Amino acid sequence: MARQSELRRDTLETRIQVRVNLDGTGESRLETGIPFLEHMLDQVARHGLIDLDIRAEGDLHIDAHHTVEDIGITLGQAFCQALGDKRGIRRYGHAYVPLDEALSRVVIDFSGRPGLEYQVEFPRSHIGDFDADLFHEFFQGFVNHVPATLHIDCLRGRNAHHIAETVFKAFGRALRMALEADPRMADQIPSTKGSL
Repeated sequence: MARQSELRRDTLETRIQVRVNLDGTGESRLETGIPFLEHMLDQVARHGLIDLDIRAEGDLHIDAHHTVEDIGITLGQAFCQALGDKRGIRRYGHAYVPLDEALSRVVIDFSGRPGLEYQVEFPRSHIGDFDADLFHEFFQGFVNHVPATLHIDCLRGRNAHHIAETVFKAFGRALRMALEADPRMADQIPSTKGSL
């Protein structure tokens, strides 16, 4: 069964279109008007082996906040739709990723309960033109609408670009693990409750 979805979200602030293939090859097509976010989303696709097609138009003349948050929301909704009842998946995923001096850990549970623990401190407020505070908004939007429990910890790092890259690569790797089919689960839902 194909785990794919396509969603559109239109508001007075943004117009977002997302296509995902959870069983992809890591291909991405990204047109958001926010180059550094596109660089990070490409890491998620490549390391998660998820195909992402994201088109966004937002009120970037104000700032990137609405666009970044709404991409997270729409991506979460698309994942939720593609996952269905989550039958047969591993459910939990985790990854540690280093890049030079930076090291981050991401742990995810497709629990059906939204929760974000985000412990990432950047040594400066911006990476190029990108406001690093907006990464939190992206992940909050994602977990609220997938829904999932997500822990993100930067364990060390001095370079803001390196920190961001370790977070997004680890996120992709954790997604890949959690979304994989567990052959021992067959077509069971991975919960003692019988639903997620």
